[in-house]
Amino acid sequence: MEMKKKLKVGVLGATGMVGQRFIALLENHPWYEVVTVAASPRSAGKTYEEAVGGRWKMTTPMPEAVKRLTVMNVNEIEKVASGVDFVFSAVDMTKEEIKAIEDDYARTETPVVSNNSAHRWTPDVPMVVPEINPEHFKVIEFQKKRLGTKHGFVAVKPNCSIQSYAPVLTAWKEFEPCQVVATTYQAISGAGKTFKDWPEMEGNLIPYIGGEEEKSEQEPLRLWGTIEDGVIVKASQPVITCQCIRVPVLNGHTAAVFVKFRKKPSREQLIEKLRQFRGLPQELELPSAPRQFIQYLEEDNRPQVSLDVDFENGMGISIGRLREDTIYDYKFVGLSHNTVRGAAGGAILCAELLTAQGYIREKQA
Repeated sequence: MEMKKKLKVGVLGATGMVGQRFIALLENHPWYEVVTVAASPRSAGKTYEEAVGGRWKMTTPMPEAVKRLTVMNVNEIEKVASGVDFVFSAVDMTKEEIKAIEDDYARTETPVVSNNSAHRWTPDVPMVVPEINPEHFKVIEFQKKRLGTKHGFVAVKPNCSIQSYAPVLTAWKEFEPCQVVATTYQAISGAGKTFKDWPEMEGNLIPYIGGEEEKSEQEPLRLWGTIEDGVIVKASQPVITCQCIRVPVLNGHTAAVFVKFRKKPSREQLIEKLRQFRGLPQELELPSAPRQFIQYLEEDNRPQVSLDVDFENGMGISIGRLREDTIYDYKFVGLSHNTVRGAAGGAILCAELLTAQGYIREKQA
């Protein structure tokens, strides 16, 4: 798909860690151009470079094109929306505030693609991993009726913690996984922090991340749900139980997973399904889509964060150590990049698919 003219994008919550990741990933994007950055009133009026100051957390330098953009007040919705075709949302507010502001942006006929969790269980808001459940975007038509909009809507991507196992279970769907035990070992960037901000994480792990276990158990079921009467109804299987642990890693969530199947596959069948697994983003060759969504690594000591987290520019998922288990049928280890595939990159891929399908387009003046 060729874009004659780049769409104008705004990033809400542009100064935070996920906002910065959006800015970094959108540099030189073939379809989109960041023209507006918005953040809290205390950043408004400063240039983006001044507002971020010494808090630029990406390893790549701040893109020149955004340095001199004046940060707008995210609460001045009409003003921010008037200059853009759509927005990415990474605002840092309470759940209720996020729901309200994202709906208000949508009501200005500005599509919102959100990294936030606030709308993930709103029945008519699609929560999508584009390779897994692109058909859920059809619920947008019902959402527009509720909001009273022609083009405006909210779409979200799921939690970063599930990206290293939900795609795997999707690839294995025909074998009917019915019970899953997962422990995730989650990077500190998932809390928006680096080691400089969080020195007590060095050489430490914390066996609790607020709200994360519930999300990790429930959100995959919503991905596998169906649209019924204009809302998404979550799947009832497999039953998933999780523990989520914060570990001293900057980027990359690892998961150790045990699976029980109704139809017992061979190890070779499982690996083949992973390697063959493709979705709409691969068929459409979307700009951010990994060519190989899931790679299987044969070595006993892989996947490793330091070697594998940037597979496919952080948009691919790495799996290893698949073997039979004494209590469950199989166990494996998965790894995904939590702020690329798990956050900003996953949202950008959603936007690309929404653009390819005509949900996001240039606003008519």
